[in-house]
Amino acid sequence: MLKYIISDTSCLILFDKIGELGLLQKIYGEITTTPEVIREYGKTMPSWIKTESVKNKDKQAELEKSVDNGEASTIALALELKDCILIIDDKKGRRLALELNIEITGTLGTLLKAKRMGIIPQLRPLLEKLKAIDYRISTELVEGVLKRAGE
Repeated sequence: MLKYIISDTSCLILFDKIGELGLLQKIYGEITTTPEVIREYGKTMPSWIKTESVKNKDKQAELEKSVDNGEASTIALALELKDCILIIDDKKGRRLALELNIEITGTLGTLLKAKRMGIIPQLRPLLEKLKAIDYRISTELVEGVLKRAGE
């Protein structure tokens, strides 16, 4: 099992908005994030979300030329911690993380994991909640995730 699960801001905000932030704890146990993400999130974090600062601020600054501050900090932290998976939804951030050989997932991948682990009985109701809060997701992607979930 991976030692660190690092989350960018979008996943935290989305799970919070649909009233399912606790799902992250059920799936991963403990999540690690950066002070930058905590500032972007703007709310008090639950105790199971740990904060770790990036040591290599030069690398973070370099990454900020391509992605926003929160994404840059989580990508830089993932590079430092190595034994991790990064939860990130932003297309540019995902592409950059993959170029740097960082294992990634996103909000949909996390929900799919919850279904496969038996934590949630169905994926579709949570996807509907995401659509209701204007989470932009293509019908094609929704259908693909539902197919992978056996729904």
